[in-house]
Amino acid sequence: MTHQWYFVRCQSGQEDSIRKQVELRVKMAGLQDLVPQVLVPFERVTDMKGGKKRVVNKKLYPGYLMIQADIEKPEEDPRAKQAQAVVRETPKVGDFLGGRGEPVPLSDGEVQSILVRMSDSDTALQVNIGLQKGDMVKIKSGPFDGFDGTVEEVLPDKGMVTVTVTIFGRPTPVSLKYWEVEPV
Repeated sequence: MTHQWYFVRCQSGQEDSIRKQVELRVKMAGLQDLVPQVLVPFERVTDMKGGKKRVVNKKLYPGYLMIQADIEKPEEDPRAKQAQAVVRETPKVGDFLGGRGEPVPLSDGEVQSILVRMSDSDTALQVNIGLQKGDMVKIKSGPFDGFDGTVEEVLPDKGMVTVTVTIFGRPTPVSLKYWEVEPV
């Protein structure tokens, strides 16, 4: 028995509820040995909205689920065919990724990179600042409080932005923490 990982299309925005439905249907069919895991690949990101910092799960592949399953040879094993049918017949699920209606498993390298990315996001949270180069911002703390400027650089791993402000008629770059600025 070799379990491999597959991508399955599903309705975007409802991946978590669809994952629960697939798990429930697999359990009701008694096929947990063939389909042991269903995942919604995500990474944890620190998001700033309204001046408040919060940690959110950002989906890596919106509209897709990752399913670990042993469904390689459905013509030899009727339970493998049944497991494919249970997944495909779940409401709001499309089909397995692959050609000619046959599921194509992910390579070990692809699976490892996705799983590592998910586990790394737990240890090193990435900051989603919501600003891009060229955005206009207002500085809301520090010695430049009240100044307007233009974002020149965004460093999400450090939680910093470089803003160019005009002081005495000259453009001056200022490095600030992301919570010290707000979009104009």
